[in-house]
Amino acid sequence: MSLPKDLLYSEEHEWVKKEDGKVRIGITDFAQDELGDIVFVELPEVGEEIEADEPFGSVESVKTVSELYAPISGKIVEVNEELEDSPELVNESPYESAWMIVVEPSDESEFDNLLSAEAYKEVTEED
Repeated sequence: MSLPKDLLYSEEHEWVKKEDGKVRIGITDFAQDELGDIVFVELPEVGEEIEADEPFGSVESVKTVSELYAPISGKIVEVNEELEDSPELVNESPYESAWMIVVEPSDESEFDNLLSAEAYKEVTEED
């Protein structure tokens, strides 16, 4: 399982990458592995507001449909349109090509609720 150390993680298996006052969000290698082959990704529209710990979209695999939970609150400023036509990117490249949304965070203190790579690894070992 790949776990880049420069990212933050949620217990719901999303990753967060800070970039110039914004954050890029996707699902972890662990999550895509558990889901199996991804066949559809449903994402929100640019301009929508998301709330921490609330669903913002879903991922459908051959096995199940799983909600995506926002690791932080904020306004969506970019959506990865490529996933609409190529959902398999989630399986192939969860940290690079398969980012899902870019958000302008509305509450910096929410970063304190996210996990380091080491702490997230402990969570996955309990599952």
